[in-house]
Amino acid sequence: MIVRSFSDIENTDRHVKSASGTWESKRIVLAKEKVGFSLHETVLYAGTETSMWYANHIEAVLCTEGEAELTNDETGETHWITPGTMYLLDGHERHTMRPKTDFRCVCVFNPPVTGREDHDENGVYPLLTEEA
Repeated sequence: MIVRSFSDIENTDRHVKSASGTWESKRIVLAKEKVGFSLHETVLYAGTETSMWYANHIEAVLCTEGEAELTNDETGETHWITPGTMYLLDGHERHTMRPKTDFRCVCVFNPPVTGREDHDENGVYPLLTEEA
């Protein structure tokens, strides 16, 4: 059994701040736990724009605080994401988030991330693995 709080991982290597300066993520469950998914709390900062494309992962996102516009960059379709709203990137959709306020969400990734990932120039997380 693992019991861990977000406060336990604040300012550790599990507390990742993006190179772009648009978000930070507390990665509470990672690939090294070997449970088949990773679990994060992510905050995207108000007034920023982050374009992403999880070419190597499926991501489910549940908004817990704040408001943001989600755009499917492939179709142009937009959605307003507010607390209690979930979106699932089950087709590896390229997408852009534009938070109106600080936007806090809980994210699940499959395959799990290692904790070292950040978006590359295409908005992609590389597919990193843990050593056995």
